[in-house]
Amino acid sequence: MKPEYIFLSLGLLAFISCSDNKDDIPEPEPSDITKQITISGSTRYQTIDGFAASDCWVPNYIGNYWPDEAKEGIARLLFSPDITGGQPQGIGLSMWRFNLGGGTAEQGEESGIEEKSRRAECFLQADGSLDWTRQQGQQFFLDKANAYGCRQFVMFSNTPPVYYTRNGKGYSAMGSRSNLKDDCYTPFAQYMADVAAYFKQQKGIEFTLISPVNEPQYNWNEPSQEGSAWQNSEIKRLTVELDKALEDKGLAGTRILLAEAGDWEYTYKEKSDANRSNVIYNFFDPASPNYVGNLTHVFPAIAGHSYWTDGSWSNLYSVRSQVASAASAYGLKVYQTEWSMLGDGYNSDGYPGHEKASYLDMALYMSKVIHHDLTTAGASSWSYWTSMDTERWSQKCRFHLVKVTPAGGDYGDITESGTYEATKNLWVLGNYCLFIRPGYQRIGLDIANASNSFFGSAYLSPEGDRLVAVYTNLTDKSIGLDAKIEGIGKSPAGIKRYTTSQTDNLKEETLDSDHCTIQPNSVVTLIYQFQ
Repeated sequence: MKPEYIFLSLGLLAFISCSDNKDDIPEPEPSDITKQITISGSTRYQTIDGFAASDCWVPNYIGNYWPDEAKEGIARLLFSPDITGGQPQGIGLSMWRFNLGGGTAEQGEESGIEEKSRRAECFLQADGSLDWTRQQGQQFFLDKANAYGCRQFVMFSNTPPVYYTRNGKGYSAMGSRSNLKDDCYTPFAQYMADVAAYFKQQKGIEFTLISPVNEPQYNWNEPSQEGSAWQNSEIKRLTVELDKALEDKGLAGTRILLAEAGDWEYTYKEKSDANRSNVIYNFFDPASPNYVGNLTHVFPAIAGHSYWTDGSWSNLYSVRSQVASAASAYGLKVYQTEWSMLGDGYNSDGYPGHEKASYLDMALYMSKVIHHDLTTAGASSWSYWTSMDTERWSQKCRFHLVKVTPAGGDYGDITESGTYEATKNLWVLGNYCLFIRPGYQRIGLDIANASNSFFGSAYLSPEGDRLVAVYTNLTDKSIGLDAKIEGIGKSPAGIKRYTTSQTDNLKEETLDSDHCTIQPNSVVTLIYQFQ
């Protein structure tokens, strides 16, 4: 028979052991309704590798030009795992995505990219030398991530260096084909390996993953940012060269992550262009002419973005179920490597639309996406897109975790130091990433009479001594939890609750009752500590 526990805090256990007076036992917290919850430690799913965000695009400018106090404060919000006086100092990101820029910043206006903050620097110079003083702002945040204890780093490329592109630009004029010159596949691969080797040898920072292409299904023919299309056959060619380059450099701990699909549907079916879709089959089926799954450095995972398939609960579930099935058939992990609130079709399931939505509304919607990526797609890693950015065009917090405002205002020069502010997106992501650490394994969590307005998931530490449950309440009712936890095999010692709501940002509370309450319109993390 599996052991079952109704979880109690230390305070409640003390009441039970020291007094026979039932009046001494704390009363359950009041709630509008009660949900029956079953958490099963014997039902195991994927192991979590980490949660991330990227340094596109403004971090290079902030790291270069803003004063230490400001950029140190931003780094603390993103990377600190510390909780001081009951208040988390940051969200403890456990992965960090480093953009290997293409050199459009050095081109300036000649790059064709009008928005300065969307131009990126490049280590590679026109004479073939490598200038490690480039991307200093990004290197600042990379170093800070490492100093705070982050150990998983992903180097990703939106475009090859402009010296290697057919049009000499960081955006493409090649339609559905790659902008990389035909004779530059080997040099580009060697360049990526050289960068990884430098950071490992000189800074002690190992890029555990290199993602050589980004959203290859799009042509990137507009000068809005760096980018290039890639056919599946071209990705294979580059991957073969990168595998050789990593081997030659002795970078045994660096793997190749494929292939940052523009949305999840491109990973498991033919869509729009057969030569740029059905990615899982193309790269991981031995019968495919583009098979690379047998290469030493290819990471057995499929990477995709959660854009465009996130507009409703039904679509979130349907698409991600198919991702999980396709990945499982080939024994692949699932990595969600980029999401922000890019689309406009979010007017269902209670979301009021962008114009009326509050910052919290947007963060709660993000929690819905995270939940489905983790529980339906079975993602082992989840990444937000731009860690920090300005807030323009009434976009609120759709595209950042940390809002930065230059001295000249939202439309001012990003090189002029200003202010920064944590958003609800940051804290809601923290409900997951601050507590679900690398190596934690998702376990069963069942909610009786489940709905798309109240959902949750649970994760167990590798040692089995810590259980993390994250709940999202999208209703205007407080919901009490009547939780039964089984299959853990250890006695409970205490419960802590961390709440993000309209008024709270990961507010910490020690509970005196196992029947705790989830506030209306909130994301709550419960931490069960075992003896």
